Amino acid sequence: MAKRLYFSLFYPFVIEKNVRRALVLMGSRRVGKTVMLFHSIQQLLTEKVNPQKIFFIGIDNPNYVHLSLEDILNLCKQLLQQDNLNGCYVFFDEIQYLKDWERHLKVLVDSYPETKFIVSGSAAAALKWHSTESGAGRFTNFMLPPLTFQENIY
Repeated sequence: MAKRLYFSLFYPFVIEKNVRRALVLMGSRRVGKTVMLFHSIQQLLTEKVNPQKIFFIGIDNPNYVHLSLEDILNLCKQLLQQDNLNGCYVFFDEIQYLKDWERHLKVLVDSYPETKFIVSGSAAAALKWHSTESGAGRFTNFMLPPLTFQENIY
């Protein structure tokens, strides 16, 4: 799929390391949030980021319902036999399926200062309210608008 016109605005937030914040990609259903995450991963790989330093987890998987974000992250670390997550990019897709996601994410941002967390989710109004309520100073919000006319015709 072609990259969204907003990719060039979004990607600098993905690779930003000077500010220790999680990136929260919000938007309506079917606007390309998951595709935007995949394109970000593709760009990281193009820039020679070690594939073992990139994690993608779809939170809408029923296997994760009763796990915290840290539990899921620990499973990834075990699977890849990683001692730490320094320099890793962790993508959580459909974060709204996890109860109290903002609290879990805030803890991860504080606990793993050398790790970049990027999350996406629908229900933009709820995500924005929760992220500004609980993650002030720890989250950067990026609102992905609906497809433009030009994007729709391609």
